Amino acid sequence: MKKFFDDFKKDIKFKSAGPGKKLTADTSSRPEVVQSGSSAKHDRYAPSEGAQRAGAAALARIEQHPRPKVHTSQDVIRSQVKRELEAEKAALAEKEKAAAAEGSKVPLKDPACLSVSGVYFICPLTGAMLTRSERDAHIKEAILMRFEEDAVEASVMMFHTFNKDREKVKAAVDIINKYVENICKNPTEEKYRKIKLSNKVFQEKVRPVEGSREFLQALGFVSVMLPVEGQEEEEEFLVLPEYGADALELMKEQRDRLQRGEPVRAQLDRQAQAFRPSNNAQRFELPQEFYNMTAEELKKEQLQRSELVEKNAMLRTKAMREKDEQRERRKYNYSLLRVRLPDGNLLQGTFYAWDRLPVLFAFVRDSLVDGWQPFELIAPGGQKLQESEDVALAECNLVPAALLTFAWDAAVQADVAAAGGKSPTLLKPELLDTIRTLS
Repeated sequence: MKKFFDDFKKDIKFKSAGPGKKLTADTSSRPEVVQSGSSAKHDRYAPSEGAQRAGAAALARIEQHPRPKVHTSQDVIRSQVKRELEAEKAALAEKEKAAAAEGSKVPLKDPACLSVSGVYFICPLTGAMLTRSERDAHIKEAILMRFEEDAVEASVMMFHTFNKDREKVKAAVDIINKYVENICKNPTEEKYRKIKLSNKVFQEKVRPVEGSREFLQALGFVSVMLPVEGQEEEEEFLVLPEYGADALELMKEQRDRLQRGEPVRAQLDRQAQAFRPSNNAQRFELPQEFYNMTAEELKKEQLQRSELVEKNAMLRTKAMREKDEQRERRKYNYSLLRVRLPDGNLLQGTFYAWDRLPVLFAFVRDSLVDGWQPFELIAPGGQKLQESEDVALAECNLVPAALLTFAWDAAVQADVAAAGGKSPTLLKPELLDTIRTLS
């Protein structure tokens, strides 16, 4: 074995062909192989056949080995978000495991019997349809990918989306705004282009806000270790190189983008669906996502429904009724609404429990061929809903589900009929193409 390695080290040399090129064996000093007659005879200095095979294998391994990666600020950001996503995924798995254990106490409904399969969201950055458990992680990944295209935009999204405390976000934005103002007013003064990371204000107001450092780096700040007067050890600073007037104007625009930034939120998928006329229009079977309750609480709620009906029939004061109604409204996250149209067909959509009446009217209008015409929506019990009222669906007792009645404005309909302009269909073709029968 020792002779094998001696032969290998003596006869195989490696040289680098330069940055980015493959390593090759240097055989220029290898003795020439002399052939005699019809057979090839090796010189006594030539490597053995085994050594040649070992060298070739070593070369192959070296060429396949990935080269060290130069880490950039984007790599750091990517690693940070990846760690966060993995932590969130683990936490979510634990939460779902606990929910499954609790849910096992309650009989699960057959998905085929549900009025809607679940609650879904659409990512505004990718257009992907997501469940509630997928929503936040997907948006984080989508924002991370934006760093490849526009680091300022991506860091602004991080700033406003990853931090729930809006007061802390505003405070950090104000401080960064001050940094930029000082630099633009004093472009040649070095002290304004340096941010000491151990500074109390930075530590308390800026550093805890996710996306703040990424935004400063997107502006051009770079991390530098600098000496500090009176200290033996150097400290980390974010330093901005000197910029010209044009670059300073661009920095102001980027600062304004941070100030105008808004959180990236997944949009609730309305799941608009048309149904043929049915006697089951008032029957709703909802998935658990609609309820702001645990499975055990939901079971208890179902058992107490009959008792609640009897209680509502009793004589009670208005204050007592309103108190009970408010308590009931807080139990629901979403609302499934159906609208019975004049032709008997049904229009169904999913809403947040706190969506306002104008949102409901806009959904219905966008689903109609003649949505420009004024119409009315009548809630159970005969209450007419007003589009102009900024009232939540929960406050109108339209949670967790309700069947509404649609009616055209009588005066306008009379004028349209007199002009012979009555539309043969109400719903748009894309909804009629997927119309179903309620089971």
